[in-house]
Amino acid sequence: MSLKVAFQMDPIEAFDINADSSFRLAEAAQQRGHELFYYTPDKLAFQEGRITARGWPLTVRREVGNHFTKGDEVEVDLSEFDVVWLRQDPPFDMGYITTTHLLDRLRDTTQVVNDPFWVRNYPEKLLVLDFPELTPPTTIARDLDTIRAFKAKHEDVILKPLYGNGGAGVFRLGTDDRNLASLHELFSGINREPLIVQKFLPDVSNGDKRVILVDGVPVGAINRVPAQGETRSNMHVGGRPEKIGLTARDLEICDAIGPLLREKGQIFVGIDIIGDYLTEINVTSPTGILELERFDGVNVADQVWDAIEKKRA
Repeated sequence: MSLKVAFQMDPIEAFDINADSSFRLAEAAQQRGHELFYYTPDKLAFQEGRITARGWPLTVRREVGNHFTKGDEVEVDLSEFDVVWLRQDPPFDMGYITTTHLLDRLRDTTQVVNDPFWVRNYPEKLLVLDFPELTPPTTIARDLDTIRAFKAKHEDVILKPLYGNGGAGVFRLGTDDRNLASLHELFSGINREPLIVQKFLPDVSNGDKRVILVDGVPVGAINRVPAQGETRSNMHVGGRPEKIGLTARDLEICDAIGPLLREKGQIFVGIDIIGDYLTEINVTSPTGILELERFDGVNVADQVWDAIEKKRA
């Protein structure tokens, strides 16, 4: 089966081919004989009933500093493609949301991965609200008094932007911390979005586990350990990836959320688990497949394409 595949993603020039999951997915597609096309989100358009993009035919190779070749820029009708990948990184702002609305119009002709309707309705920090028995105590609010009440109850908390990513803007506020009002003022001056506040989980010192699911089934995990003196374990801010296995609790969490992910067309998902708690379900642009491949020899990219090809068939 040879497919026409378009990748909507951030500029490929900046990719770290030893860490970027989008590159690995494109590489696996090319190895299967699929035809690649690439465009950035700003090149996506609705034109008199057609969903179009201006971009480039793409060839990738595993050579640092020479990892791609682009053909001549051309405008394409995305309804003529078999698969479109929604792979640009957050922030999950109105620009991101608009791309999901446009790509959703392809549903009768083209498989969009992950399904944009549910990416839009199930962003990372909101989908977990459907599973309160799996998550730490959580409040989402913009009102300072509400957030203060939560902190007074739980004392040691994590405060972060509701639609942030990569560990940006994540703060731990301990029992005696007096910065809550100042941080609330700072965030309120940037945007009108609520904040999310969760009870701090001391188990984060042992790592924040990223479990990867393909079509709702867990295929492996990596552990992300915070750098010395850091609360955040994100690899963007110095977190160290380590080999780790799946526990009985991890599998219990995956069994609980897997059917919903599969039903809603979320083929490639990365969930975050700290200790016994689910903290995020990442559906926008999950990462971690290259680290898992290095640690455990699990070729997640091939498993993802197996799932896509099965659905296309």
